[in-house]
Amino acid sequence: MKYNKLIDHTLLSPTATKAQIEKLCQEAKDNNFASVCVNGDYVELASHLLHVENCDVKVCTVVGFPLGSMSTTAKVLEARQAIFDGADEIDMVINVSWLKDKEYERLAYELGRMRRQCQNRVLKVILETCLLSDEEIVKACQLCKEAGADFVKTSTGFSTGGATVHAVKLMRKTVGPEMGVKAAGGIRTRKDLEDLVAAGATRIGTSHGIDLVK
Repeated sequence: MKYNKLIDHTLLSPTATKAQIEKLCQEAKDNNFASVCVNGDYVELASHLLHVENCDVKVCTVVGFPLGSMSTTAKVLEARQAIFDGADEIDMVINVSWLKDKEYERLAYELGRMRRQCQNRVLKVILETCLLSDEEIVKACQLCKEAGADFVKTSTGFSTGGATVHAVKLMRKTVGPEMGVKAAGGIRTRKDLEDLVAAGATRIGTSHGIDLVK
């Protein structure tokens, strides 16, 4: 099985250079990946490189990254700017503290505003599953589904853990077959990829995409 179109080719390092982003975009084109995932300051560059004839690689960026603990308005404005700069997909970090405090109305409000801001663009919601109980993962997935998010995503890759088969299976069971599940964080081997896809992942966020599709 070819996995190329499941991969978000990712470079979110704070030290990423323009040359590295240009290389990332070329690799994504050469390998026909689903998208590149870059920080907001490189969305315009990636859009310029990828929104060209005969290229269907999307531009993905992160919002509220990596903690998710800023105001809803700040996240919405960040998403608005990213879309203006050419982002096709938005990966937003959920507010974990609100989830743990059971402030579900605040979470639903934020998710709703982000859904409206993204309009027809893909919205993925990062749960940071390594910080959550199973019950919290289920509740977060339910809120994301009710808000109309396109994907739930396991991890930022910047916290205490990454994607696990257990979390992906639980997320897939909760959201059902129609919604996307993105596994990200610590995916370095072909076995990692195959296990997570078997568990229900329909998108893979990784900086090791080329090695995984060889």
